[in-house]
Amino acid sequence: MTIQQILQHYWKHEDFRPLQQPIIEAVMQGRDTLALLPTGGGKSVCYQVPALAMDGICIVISPLIALMKDQVDNLVAKGIEAIAIVSGMGRREVDIALDNCIYGPVKFLYLSPERLLSELVRERIKYMKVNLIAVDEAHCISQWGYDFRPPYLHVADIRQLHPKVPVLALTATATAEVRDDIQDKLLFKERNVFQQSFERKNISYRVQHDENKARRMLEVARSVNGSGIVYVRSRRETTELTLFFTQHGIPADYYHAGLSGDVRASKQEQWKSNHIRIMVATNAFGMGIDKPDVRFVMHKDLPESLEAYYQEAGRAGRDEQKAYAVLLYNEQDKQKQLHKFEVNFPTVEEMKQVYHYLANYFQLAYGAGEGLSFNLDVADFCKRFKLDALKTLNALKFLEQGEYLSFNESVFLPSRFQFAIDHEELYNFQIQNPAWDPFVKTLLRSYGGAFDNYARIREFDVARRTNLSVQQVTDALQQLNEFEVISYLPQTDKPQVTYLKPRHTSANLWIDRHYLETRKAVYQKKMEAMLAYCETDKCRSQQMLAYFNQPNAPKCGACDVCLREKRQQNAGQIQGLITDEILQLLSSAPLDLEHLVSALKHGKSAERLIVIRQLLDTGRVKTNGDKYYI
Repeated sequence: MTIQQILQHYWKHEDFRPLQQPIIEAVMQGRDTLALLPTGGGKSVCYQVPALAMDGICIVISPLIALMKDQVDNLVAKGIEAIAIVSGMGRREVDIALDNCIYGPVKFLYLSPERLLSELVRERIKYMKVNLIAVDEAHCISQWGYDFRPPYLHVADIRQLHPKVPVLALTATATAEVRDDIQDKLLFKERNVFQQSFERKNISYRVQHDENKARRMLEVARSVNGSGIVYVRSRRETTELTLFFTQHGIPADYYHAGLSGDVRASKQEQWKSNHIRIMVATNAFGMGIDKPDVRFVMHKDLPESLEAYYQEAGRAGRDEQKAYAVLLYNEQDKQKQLHKFEVNFPTVEEMKQVYHYLANYFQLAYGAGEGLSFNLDVADFCKRFKLDALKTLNALKFLEQGEYLSFNESVFLPSRFQFAIDHEELYNFQIQNPAWDPFVKTLLRSYGGAFDNYARIREFDVARRTNLSVQQVTDALQQLNEFEVISYLPQTDKPQVTYLKPRHTSANLWIDRHYLETRKAVYQKKMEAMLAYCETDKCRSQQMLAYFNQPNAPKCGACDVCLREKRQQNAGQIQGLITDEILQLLSSAPLDLEHLVSALKHGKSAERLIVIRQLLDTGRVKTNGDKYYI
């Protein structure tokens, strides 16, 4: 099929969005390409369409597990073979998935950048017929970017395995410095950038200074019709604010990465179909969700950078109709941001301490642990070793940079299982253990393909079919796992730590101090730009565009700063008209205050009285206490 036929067949669209077709054509010509498309600009189509048009498999690198899973689910729903390899999957599960990429019909393999550090993954990629390498959220490869992820630096290693395969790097936000860095780090053979303007003419950017944020959010929700997103920092806030909206008669729901896939999908669908108006969410929500008629996006808390804010606010008004991006800000937010700056950068000694305690927590001996993954209960870990939670999380992120371990913040992974023995051995097990026969038969009837691949299993469904409790089903699956009849991986929503190297002694742990100082300087620069956006009385759109290297943009005329300027200009014009009118009336005859005010045609009563007072103060109008004259 042609790329137009593919678009029509799988996506039911007649035409490509702006820039999509030239990006796709560049990729199919074998050219390395950097695509900067705004949120909602259809980045995924730019690699999915050419990959389907060409023979072979497309490898997609993405840092967001939830987004990878959504993309895979969307492709599979269209009848396209796709898989994702994420942390938390067992070695055998990964092994089978990679085999399917080499010998099976898989068209898309989604990988987290950390997976590229695995020798198993790199060795198998050698044997795949790769047609395209797509790097999503490509700004993560640049240390000048707002969300630098050190494992992204290994993306270029795949190029050595498939030197003729083009790379398509995609992002919604990148300064000129970051654009150059992306192309350098990914070893582009030539400079090739497709970029849309960052200007969003239909979005009215507002910064609201208010101590009572809940009241202001309610005012916005009531004054703007249509659906919206409210971003908050914590999972606890998502539930609290949802309750607040519903108590005030506004249908709302909450969303965060700790929810199961089924629950997240259900909530998304309720919001997308307008059964609920407002989704209160952490920044886990919105990626890959194309709802065109979002009328407002509110931020209760200050984002860490203008890049993050632009991306999240840009989920409003994708239908090009009027929409609002409202950021709530007060002095307390500034103090929180400054405090966060301090805890974001633990000392080298604190990082070594976290590394040492972590290995003790997992009971890991020196020289052991390479390739092992562990669920990490952050709260329990910090409580046991009396550590600050935020500093600990940031220490783990810096330990990633040294490639000692990889750390994925919590995301829901469903239960999976696979038969670990063949049909004949399973039949013998059932004969020798008749008590297990009904349970095993239920698994066979429900999950026929589980001999070849790991199958998602819902313990609740099995419980219903076997008349057991969910706990009894879980215990039975654990027992079969111990008998080595099945390989069972229970669901988890905890963060995961994977050791990339054997455990070192703290003395032999090398932390790059120069890198630490560089990241600190980048963070500070971005924090100051975010604070300046909130505190500077300059057109919000102009500030945003100047940050993204569009320095001479016109005023938007729709943000809170522009509207305030218009009101001030209008007020000045009205004062001039009232002044002329007063002087003209009093030149004919003196008038008392009541008749003077009522005889004026311009302005409101309060504005007329202000002008009269100003004219008295300057001596242009006089009064004898009864009447006014000139």
